[in-house]
Amino acid sequence: MSFSMTGYGQYSLSYGGYNVLFEMKSVNHRYCEVVFRMPREWTRYEDGLRKIIQRKLRRGRIDVFITKELSVESHLNPVLNEQVVASYLEAAKELELRYGMRGNMEISDVLSLPGVLLKPEEATLRVATEDEAWDTALQEGITHALEELVEMRAREGSHLAKDVETRISSLQACHEKMVQLAPHVVIEYRNKLRQRLAEISDGPFDEHKFGMEIAIFADRSNIDEELTRLSSHLTQCRQLLTSPDPVGRKLDFLIQEMNREVNTIGTKAHHLTLVNLVMDMKAELEKIREQAANLE
Repeated sequence: MSFSMTGYGQYSLSYGGYNVLFEMKSVNHRYCEVVFRMPREWTRYEDGLRKIIQRKLRRGRIDVFITKELSVESHLNPVLNEQVVASYLEAAKELELRYGMRGNMEISDVLSLPGVLLKPEEATLRVATEDEAWDTALQEGITHALEELVEMRAREGSHLAKDVETRISSLQACHEKMVQLAPHVVIEYRNKLRQRLAEISDGPFDEHKFGMEIAIFADRSNIDEELTRLSSHLTQCRQLLTSPDPVGRKLDFLIQEMNREVNTIGTKAHHLTLVNLVMDMKAELEKIREQAANLE
């Protein structure tokens, strides 16, 4: 199955008092390059998230955007700092044991102490930087966004593959015409040359020299090897389009090879129909090359 290198994926989740949005977009690139843009306190998770992406994608520049904003609940509810409360209660016990101080602490007294109640921003930042569960949450978000991206790349790749396959069929049709026409090129040249010599000669011409001229022309205009290689390249192109592996680079290489064979045929061709077929094939190859640049 062929995949495009162009795609987009998105996913959102709520965790730790934040609404987190994951966005991924990919474009053409020679290699697999993953670039993250996310809050600084999450950079320690970057390597793990990159490995998840690279297990699915082989080529393309993938830009990953992770943004966060406080949820509505976080704006409304202050958060109890349990560590600070425990510290205050421990200090109260120590005062009682060491100094014999007596007194009852009411809830209102505890809540009024500094640092007992955290603002939502302070609490969620603390969770974001200290809670290892964020690693799991971020992996979940990346995985879902990546699935959507891969699905879009697959749809786009399917359209590209169909277009390439159609153009390969056009190339094969041109190739078949060349195969049928190639044997007649020498015959037509021989007949035209004989007719021309008969027109300009007052008497019989040298058949031996005539035969040598035809033999030299036949050798110079022979395109059997080029047609055989073209047939092989076209077959390989079709096989690539159904391969589960990345095909973009291999397809680009085959296009270069086919261009080389077609150019050679054009150089050897001494026939108007062959020249026209060469032009048609070069046009199709250029269109396939443009599509191959988008395939993974």
